[in-house]
Amino acid sequence: MVSIPARRSLLLAGLALVAARPVARAEDKLPVVATFSILGDMARTIGGARVAVVDLVGPDQDAHVYQPSPGDARRLREAKVILANGLGFDAFLDRLVSASGTTARPVIASRDVTPLKAAGRHGHGAHDPHAWLDVANARLYARTLASALAAADPAGAPAYADGLAGYLAMLDGLDADIRAAIAAIAPERRRVVTTHDSFSYFARAYGIEFLALQGVSTEAEPSAADLARIIRQTRAAKAPAVFLENIVDPRKAQRIAQETGAKIGGTLFSDALSAAGGPAPSYIAMMRHNIRQLKDALAP
Repeated sequence: MVSIPARRSLLLAGLALVAARPVARAEDKLPVVATFSILGDMARTIGGARVAVVDLVGPDQDAHVYQPSPGDARRLREAKVILANGLGFDAFLDRLVSASGTTARPVIASRDVTPLKAAGRHGHGAHDPHAWLDVANARLYARTLASALAAADPAGAPAYADGLAGYLAMLDGLDADIRAAIAAIAPERRRVVTTHDSFSYFARAYGIEFLALQGVSTEAEPSAADLARIIRQTRAAKAPAVFLENIVDPRKAQRIAQETGAKIGGTLFSDALSAAGGPAPSYIAMMRHNIRQLKDALAP
């Protein structure tokens, strides 16, 4: 059996070999690669018909455990713009960029964000990478993405400026609606349990407390001690609901609900969108879905 390090070495060698093969694309569109679906959606919304965006980590996929494919190397080689979250979220990208031979340098969408510390939880190191879950940060992401598109396609700068303005207006409306929905929830009920620690930015911005089974990454399987800890915390906090996540195995959340009497509040989307026919096919739809789930579960 080939060891995991050996498999990774073979994969990187394969990435380098296939990177020279051209990728078919529409010549009149700016080729953009986004590391995960939320960034890709933002780029499509701002760029409109001028961009052709490919997501490396697609809908309902987990970037924490993603392994690049040879096709990803080809896509990076042909890209004029590469969009990454940063803060350790898409750490696979550095080696992929090297293997692909691309001349494009990744644009870090979170570069203007003030990051939260990861509070000692295992995962991505010093900082929590899930900054997009605060709409104020999503506005910063959008400005960074629009600037990157305009720099790569100066002729399209007016179109990207218009796309950005429209998107910022939608984000303003989204933020106002989230605040109105949470204001309707009694303060003592603004406490929930999730399967991994991805909602700290949302919690800080909007005043809901999240207790999490796992740290900011899903790479490590939660231990029996983790499960016992969150059950104790859920009972002590009298959290009304436990939420599933679209990228995480639901069984441990179901166990927490059984042990504590909290109800299953539904499924939240944090790190990835849903497929096109699902409840969260865009960033704005994702955030609206999440707040509906929270309000429905926490309302008395």
